[in-house]
Amino acid sequence: MLSAFIDEHVTPVKDPAGPGNPEVMTHNTPLSPRPLRHLSDVHRRVLTTTQLRSHGVPATEIAEQCRPGGPWRQLLPGVVLLHPGPPTSEERLHGALLFSAREPAPGVPAQPTPHSPHRPVYADAVITGLAALTLHGFSATPPLLSLDHVDVLVPRMRRLRSISYVRVLRTPSLPDPVQVTGLPVAPVPRALADAVADLTEAEAVRRLLTEAVRGGHCEPAAVVRELTQAKLLSRPHVVDAVESLVAEGRAIAEDRLYRMVHEYGLPAPVWNVDLRLPGGPRLGGFDAYWPEQAVAVELDTRAPRQGHRKEEDDALWSEYARKREHLERLGITVVYLTPKKLRSAMEQQAAVVRTALMAAGDRDPAAYVVVLPR
Repeated sequence: MLSAFIDEHVTPVKDPAGPGNPEVMTHNTPLSPRPLRHLSDVHRRVLTTTQLRSHGVPATEIAEQCRPGGPWRQLLPGVVLLHPGPPTSEERLHGALLFSAREPAPGVPAQPTPHSPHRPVYADAVITGLAALTLHGFSATPPLLSLDHVDVLVPRMRRLRSISYVRVLRTPSLPDPVQVTGLPVAPVPRALADAVADLTEAEAVRRLLTEAVRGGHCEPAAVVRELTQAKLLSRPHVVDAVESLVAEGRAIAEDRLYRMVHEYGLPAPVWNVDLRLPGGPRLGGFDAYWPEQAVAVELDTRAPRQGHRKEEDDALWSEYARKREHLERLGITVVYLTPKKLRSAMEQQAAVVRTALMAAGDRDPAAYVVVLPR
């Protein structure tokens, strides 16, 4: 009877955690009225018991195949690995998602068909933490197979407990996942916050945060925002790492500003200056200033701090607005640039600065100001 459902074959499996190390193993795949040819290799190797039953394999046969020494094994409750060997890192990840994802509504296929998308939809389950960072390409995180656990975010109201290598993290709202090799993965800032929550070594935290910024994965402000929401900025070793992160982010943003000026042929400004009225108060510090055109550029590298309320943020923005209006009354144009825009749209930002410089000829002469090195 079993031969009606099973066909033994050998499939080479290339483990993403170990490039160039193919694993060849014999395993059994059910042949049923709903053939599995339309699924990718990993989806033929890891299925839920519900999916197996939908492909014509009864529960008794599943139990028989998963007996000790049998050709299949139970990877997680309700999740079956269709070969007897250890799971690859890819199989572990798909198994974690199959275990954590919300079951589809009755009548909705649990697995894709030849006429539907080729990858399964993991509803209400997102990989986060160190596993997510490794999938995003971080070098400071361990290989997937060496991780003791895989963190999976699920909605707070889900009744699901951590088990085996799957650690369930409940959250009031799931982040919009990024698709990495067909897996729903938390964006880097959220994955960082979930990873840092487990780390007690300052150097490990600093390495992760530094790679996030140096590698161009995200901006410091986004990381600090997630760390603040996770209430991690009360930990001294995290605060120290964040201070290094903000300094690193400013240095990178300044370098991008230098590149923008040179690569897009803007006139050379004076760099890092304070402006003052003669014998009067300080007007502010700026990252670049063109005296002939009276145009100043300031990098907005502020990061949100723990405990900031909306009222405090509004007051800060009001202060910026007052500063800008005061300078414009003196005939000085202020251009604010963010690190994110410099990274993702440098040409556009160069056009903004160029427009401000060109418009200088149409304005009344600016008030005389003293330019001092900052």
